Amino acid sequence: MTLEWEQVVVDSVDPVALGQWWAAALGWVVVNSSAEEFEIRPEPDRLPGLLFGRDDGSKTVKNRLHLDLRPDDQDAEVTRLVAHGARRVDIGQGDQSWVVLADPEGNEFCVLGQRRQEAE
Repeated sequence: MTLEWEQVVVDSVDPVALGQWWAAALGWVVVNSSAEEFEIRPEPDRLPGLLFGRDDGSKTVKNRLHLDLRPDDQDAEVTRLVAHGARRVDIGQGDQSWVVLADPEGNEFCVLGQRRQEAE
């Protein structure tokens, strides 16, 4: 038996708006768009992707699953994402090498620093 990781599904009040936000944030392409589902991928035929599906409930607690993103320049990327509509959030992480942000619907994600071997 083989398995292929197809996508991560994100519940969203507005799948199109949130999907477009993430597509711009990641530089990914839209592969499917409807009022109920919005799917993006790194490239049209490259997996995994992100699928934003409609859920009219609002987010009330910290995500149990989140994305970790590793940019070349953490400070520049945090600045870019905040200017794009993300916001800094405190989920009790304390003083860490990563920065926790939330997308426009409040889903947390982390912007990591350099890998240890690169930093040395």
